Amino acid sequence: MSTIDQLKWRYATKKFDATRVLSEEKLDILKQAFNLTATSFGLQSLKLVIVTDNSIRNELVQHSYNQKQVVDASHLLVLCINDNIIDKDVDSLFDAIKTIRATPETILAPYRNDLKSMMASKTVEERVEWSIKQAYIALGNLMTVCAIEKIDSCPMEGFNPLQYDNILNLKEKGLKSVLLLPVGYRADDDMFATFKKVRKQVSETVIEI
Repeated sequence: MSTIDQLKWRYATKKFDATRVLSEEKLDILKQAFNLTATSFGLQSLKLVIVTDNSIRNELVQHSYNQKQVVDASHLLVLCINDNIIDKDVDSLFDAIKTIRATPETILAPYRNDLKSMMASKTVEERVEWSIKQAYIALGNLMTVCAIEKIDSCPMEGFNPLQYDNILNLKEKGLKSVLLLPVGYRADDDMFATFKKVRKQVSETVIEI
């Protein structure tokens, strides 16, 4: 199928087949896709937490407005952000650039310092909001890759992040949960799978100048 056909096939899966599990190969594709997601400056102030433990997921359901996708999906992907961005994070990025690309520090230093200054000019809340925007880029990328790989998914904002952070011990990792993406395979009786996709015409949503 073409990429467009796959995107038409994709929908927000409401009922997963709890008996079907993603292969390690498919799961690795999602891990790699997350890691390859474009982020501003390439800073990657994100983490992906993959939850497979059913006892933990059953506990999370009540903090997800009882949405059963959380426990019935093959895996629950929790997109998280760093709870802050500090100089160490910027240095980690530019040190990696120096090592991987053999770029001299004389070239990198101005960019390193500019990014540190930019982050220092923001409040912690502004840095968090900046990272949240990066998380949405990652979510969109994962959903597209899922469609191409014939993996069903359901993007979710409807959950209690504070409870998730507590149950998954995210605070001690310096993380905050932002978005959920249960992934797996649709159940045969998920009626939403047969609904026709409702979208505006391309001519209504795309402006060519």
